[in-house]
Amino acid sequence: MGVPEGRFHFAIDRGGTFTDVFAQCPGGHVRVLKLLSEDPANYMDAPTEGIRRILEQEGGMPLPRDQPLDTSRIASIRMGTTVATNALLERRGERLALLVTRGFRDLLHVGTQARQDLFDLAVPMPEMLYEEVLEVDERVVLYRGEPGAGTPVKGCTGDLLEVQQPVDLEALRGKLEGLLSRGIRSLAVVLMHSYTWAQHEQQVGTLARELGFAHVSLSSEAMPMVRIVPRGHTACADAYLTPTIQRYVQGFRRGFQGQLKDVQVLFMRSDGGLVPVDSFSGSRAVLSGPAGGVVGYAATTYRVEGGHPVIGFDMGGTSTDVSRYAGEFEHVFESSTAGVTLQAPQLDINTVAAGGGSRLFFRSGLFVVGPESAGAHPGPACYRKGGPVTVTDANLVLGRLLPASFPVTVTDANLVLGRLLPASFPCIFGPGEDQPLSPEASRKALEAVATEVNSFLTNAPCPAPPLSLEEVAMGFVRVANEAMCRPIRALTQARGHDPSAHVLACFGGAGGQHACAIARALGMDTVHIHRHSGLLSALGLALADVVHEAQEPCALPYTPETFVQLDQRLSRLEEQCVDALRAQGFPRSQISTESFLHLRYQGTDCALMVSAHQHPATARSPRAGDFGAAFVERYMREFGFVIPERPVVVDDVRVRGTGRSGLRLEDVPNAQSGPPRVDKVTQCFFEGGYQETPVYLLGELGYGHKLQGPCLIIDSNSTILVEPGCQAEVTETGDIRISVGAEAPSTVGAQLDPIQLSIFSHRFMSIAEQMGRILQRTAISTNIKERLDFSCALFGPDGGLVSNAPHIPVHLGAMQETVQFQIQHLGADLHPGDVLLSNHPSAGGSHLPDLTVITPVFWPGQARPVFYVASRGHHADIGGITPGSMPPHSTALQQEGAVFLSFKLVQGGVFQEEAVTGGCLPGGGGN
Repeated sequence: MGVPEGRFHFAIDRGGTFTDVFAQCPGGHVRVLKLLSEDPANYMDAPTEGIRRILEQEGGMPLPRDQPLDTSRIASIRMGTTVATNALLERRGERLALLVTRGFRDLLHVGTQARQDLFDLAVPMPEMLYEEVLEVDERVVLYRGEPGAGTPVKGCTGDLLEVQQPVDLEALRGKLEGLLSRGIRSLAVVLMHSYTWAQHEQQVGTLARELGFAHVSLSSEAMPMVRIVPRGHTACADAYLTPTIQRYVQGFRRGFQGQLKDVQVLFMRSDGGLVPVDSFSGSRAVLSGPAGGVVGYAATTYRVEGGHPVIGFDMGGTSTDVSRYAGEFEHVFESSTAGVTLQAPQLDINTVAAGGGSRLFFRSGLFVVGPESAGAHPGPACYRKGGPVTVTDANLVLGRLLPASFPVTVTDANLVLGRLLPASFPCIFGPGEDQPLSPEASRKALEAVATEVNSFLTNAPCPAPPLSLEEVAMGFVRVANEAMCRPIRALTQARGHDPSAHVLACFGGAGGQHACAIARALGMDTVHIHRHSGLLSALGLALADVVHEAQEPCALPYTPETFVQLDQRLSRLEEQCVDALRAQGFPRSQISTESFLHLRYQGTDCALMVSAHQHPATARSPRAGDFGAAFVERYMREFGFVIPERPVVVDDVRVRGTGRSGLRLEDVPNAQSGPPRVDKVTQCFFEGGYQETPVYLLGELGYGHKLQGPCLIIDSNSTILVEPGCQAEVTETGDIRISVGAEAPSTVGAQLDPIQLSIFSHRFMSIAEQMGRILQRTAISTNIKERLDFSCALFGPDGGLVSNAPHIPVHLGAMQETVQFQIQHLGADLHPGDVLLSNHPSAGGSHLPDLTVITPVFWPGQARPVFYVASRGHHADIGGITPGSMPPHSTALQQEGAVFLSFKLVQGGVFQEEAVTGGCLPGGGGN
């Protein structure tokens, strides 16, 4: 979309600390601006102030802050904001009440019984967003044709239902008036089976609005999907956050003449699409800010890198966000933020608590990074406010940061290593905010940790040589890098993708110092850093498209007999999306749609939202495409197996309509003029010691310039470290592309090395966590998929526990004995392709319903396993004399159920289905 003559297009990312403004001005040139999100002494609203400054700069006339801005030259404003996220984290949302079917008042409080931190001895009670609960006299159940049942009605899914009790609106009226008298103006309405029968919720919503409630969120509208617990939490989040967003939008509008009546105002949703401001709701706004960055690298890096899959790496002060793009946005439909489960489409962004401000510790012989953060105040030790030692301090000690160019979020460990230059940082630190960064403070803070490390090494049973301060700082940086690799592996390896086949797109203030090391650890050969990497989320907003989605629940089998119905549903939803976008002014030629089916194997809860755009329709598929083939392909890639004999069920049908509206920026070549100029030379510490490291200014580099590592490239928003063995090149668009040299092979010795041990700890933990996620997602048992009553761990060649995920402690304490028993019991009778099953108490079992599956892992050419992986899960029943297989008065073990001492569940790669089934029958091998 072109820029009308004399009009501005603004894209604004309002973050928690900084607000970034990207403006396309009349004539097509670009202005960018970064300012504090909160500065009440100077302005009331950062986005308004950013627009004012750019209008003032372009117009050459002062614009008073206390007067509404003229909008005659503003065509559009696009915004991503953390307003909803902050309100949820800080619990500063609207007062609300929950209306739920009678008998279910504690449903959301009880939830699924899953605990966030199983190893936490102080178990916090779940904190609900609602203040009060009202039970609604109504009841809808699935029709079973039992004697005395009423006339069935059909829900929107096609299920037959029985309305046992209509809504008693008169009884409800008085209760709602009581809420109003107590000052509650927002409601979340969550009724049983409303995903398929929404009429009762709609009646309650109509009554509440008539009585004067300012906001009413119906779960059937917030997210019409089966499973009332996540649907209920989503409705509560919507009622809690939407009024807060609306107040912010109203305040923003007041900063402009006519309250932006003639300006297109769009907000970024968590799914990566823009929507009109009136459609921006709380449950869809939690990832509004980070979503812009994903759109940004998808529209830039993916294109210029020839369509190679891209990993987005956004490293900030307290955390790091990673995401993936391979031609289409990857969404999740259930997530948890600040302890609240949200059932809504959002970009799949994984966050790890490791950033520039993450604190550094030495605990139990391990280097530990985070999750605690120094925050903006007091900040890292180098801020001169008595703060703790952080990753920024380590980078400063290593010489990897130049203080004059230092964004406020960069960390202490790099200062110790000489990777930051204090003299080049602004004098904004210290109690009076008039001093530069302090490398001395970083060194002093890190020396205290180094003393702990060396004391441990000296007094260990097998003493090791002490480490220098720089080696300690380097160790913490390596461990921080490994912590940030974990979510990347979860997005790639855990889903059947090879991380080395990706390009690493780095953005955010702190990522440039770690990008080369992370790419090298993951086997990637290319890092791409956009010229506006410090403001990529704002750029992504400028390049984003307007989106309208339509979704409805479904309960049909995926069979040829239902394909016509599925096509009809998809066509109806596609028409809704097209009509909604045309109503916003888009011609049909600028509108595209994509259809999805939410498919799962019958009996499982792992539904995959699949598109068939790469699987054209066949004679045995819906006209919209071969969704079945797409489902099987993705299931096999993510989980390594399929269940061909099990029917496939359609949970939801969905259509995503897109109105192409993103700004189309011209890539203006940035011509070089002579060789690159070295601004200064500093000393940076790397694995081999200190090396001379040239420093270049990004603004002075041109197309074609090539820089051999090690070197530093700095601008006002970020510092890029090009490590030894890497080469940076300036592209014709002014971006930095780094070719990463392969990591040299290394041998790990048996000598005590707490740094290497810490790195292995992260890698082994990552494997165990991935095992748990796959087990949960593929499970059929409610105990596994919802109650999470399972554990996964890795064991050494002797059966000793090496690493475990944070799962059930009673399992983890006994599984080591189970593995060691099998090693002794079977001896040499363990071969590649064998998988063992055991639950006998004498073989390390707990009680019989806890079944343990053990897989020996062999290295080519070796006869004995090099390690073992094992999982233990609780089964609802194992054939005991009472339901649940835990009879309190049993006198023999067999009365509690089937007993497996040592059973080969898989032998030579073949699943022993008949044998294990027989073992669970009376007189079988398991009794």
